[in-house]
Amino acid sequence: MTDTLKIASAQLNPIVGDIEGNVSRILSAREEAEKKGADLVVCSELCVSGYPPEDLVLKNAFLESVRAGVTALAKKTVDGGPGLIVGAPWLCNNGERYNSALVLDAGEIVTRRDKCDLPNYGVFDEKRVFAPGVLTGPVNFRGVRLGLGVCEDMWTSDLSETLQETGAEILIFINGSPYERDKVDLRLNLAVERVNETKLPLIYVNQVGGQDELVFDGGSFVLNADLKMMSASPQFTESLSITEWQRGKEHNPWHCTNGDLTKQIQGNERIYQAMVLGLRDYVNKNGFPGVVIGLSGGIDSGITAVVAVDALGADRVRCVMMPSIYTSEESLIDAQELATCLKVRLDNIDIAPAMKAFDSMLLQGTNEISKGVTKENIQSRSRGLTLMAISNTTGYMLLTTGNKSEMSVGYATIYGDMAGGYSILKDVYKTDVFHLSNWRNQNCPTDALGPSGIVIPERMISKPPSAELRPDQKDADSLPSYDELDAILHALIEEDLGANDLVERGHDGEVVHRIWRLLEMSEYKRRQAPPGVKLTSRAFGRDRRYPITNAFRGKA
Repeated sequence: MTDTLKIASAQLNPIVGDIEGNVSRILSAREEAEKKGADLVVCSELCVSGYPPEDLVLKNAFLESVRAGVTALAKKTVDGGPGLIVGAPWLCNNGERYNSALVLDAGEIVTRRDKCDLPNYGVFDEKRVFAPGVLTGPVNFRGVRLGLGVCEDMWTSDLSETLQETGAEILIFINGSPYERDKVDLRLNLAVERVNETKLPLIYVNQVGGQDELVFDGGSFVLNADLKMMSASPQFTESLSITEWQRGKEHNPWHCTNGDLTKQIQGNERIYQAMVLGLRDYVNKNGFPGVVIGLSGGIDSGITAVVAVDALGADRVRCVMMPSIYTSEESLIDAQELATCLKVRLDNIDIAPAMKAFDSMLLQGTNEISKGVTKENIQSRSRGLTLMAISNTTGYMLLTTGNKSEMSVGYATIYGDMAGGYSILKDVYKTDVFHLSNWRNQNCPTDALGPSGIVIPERMISKPPSAELRPDQKDADSLPSYDELDAILHALIEEDLGANDLVERGHDGEVVHRIWRLLEMSEYKRRQAPPGVKLTSRAFGRDRRYPITNAFRGKA
């Protein structure tokens, strides 16, 4: 039995499927923790396999590799240094697969605890691949009774109460909790509930990094039984936080005596950092040399270029301006000013020859040249084709630049401005694009590779939005103001409200039904859109699963 303990929270950025690399990351963290005198290193949920592994869990060969990785980690603990708590998918002899927390010490896999509460909502479908664990008591680590849980197990009281009733002294939850707005406060509130219920201190360890559309923001923390925050890890970056623990004299209550408190970022900075990290990891983990962006002179492509430079550096970002006869001189100037400020390459490719060629082709097939929406879409698709050709030639991934407001109502062209491999604005409403642009002009985030100061020309932000696909076109010609549009969309998407609910909020019924109709009719487009950073509670894709063939129009 011991009366003191040093525990390290290892907030790492694993890569799904890179078992060897993930094991190496864990061992590096253990080595650093050992130098700082740690007795135990706690890592995040499924850190050995990477999270979320999704249907990789169904492959026995994958799980065998995970087991070999965990065994290798366990063997390293024979040196008497820090023990490890790691997360891994675990295949049992009965064929069941579990989302497990494993305790490794003295060269052995000492024990494991399986996730009991498997989430099956939003982006989570763990019941598809995992069996639920059973409520179990604490594990003994060097004389200290640790109550282990995995992520969602902290969101309900069942496991915590069981652990408290069976003698746990410290609660430890390992997590793979993706970022979304307001979730930081939600996690803390749930942790407070568990501490209040059990009167036990709590350690929360979260992973960090981008994985496809998910971004994990870290933000690991420690609460004492009196609810005092004793440690807070930085957000959106890897870290190793050391906390010192002492056994008390009355009823042997353990408490954290020392830890580092990192100031937590808020508001637009959180959103922006999530966009940067999501893009950086998507590009780097998938091995792209850089990104190419169609720079229109509008705010959406402008903020996309800035995030790309902040994430990857100017030398890995290539921009292309593709004017037509409807492109304004102001847009040309604004695009050039932005590119100069960011120090990125900007090519100018006139799409007029392509439009003329398509008209010639259409004459052969339809006996008339393009007009109306056909002509608008040909411009967009000419640009998409050009950008994809550059992507194919250079290996650079094409970033799409459409925002959530446009994708909601279908103001995007399949095989045109929707062409590409990734989108950072997929879950960002137009009003938030303006907020983020103004914020970035006033702030330069930590670890940003782009310049500080004003990076987006003011006119790019202030001028009326326009696709510039026909003379004097403005978004306001066919849509309500973005303040009104986004309020309606948020209610329909994030809140799942009906038309009558919105009318009661003061919105015009005819406008509401028109937006609803556009939202539902555009589902087929969104099914073909590239992945993008999830930022809200209802991102398009796995968060919001609506039928394409759908006659309901929300009249109630």
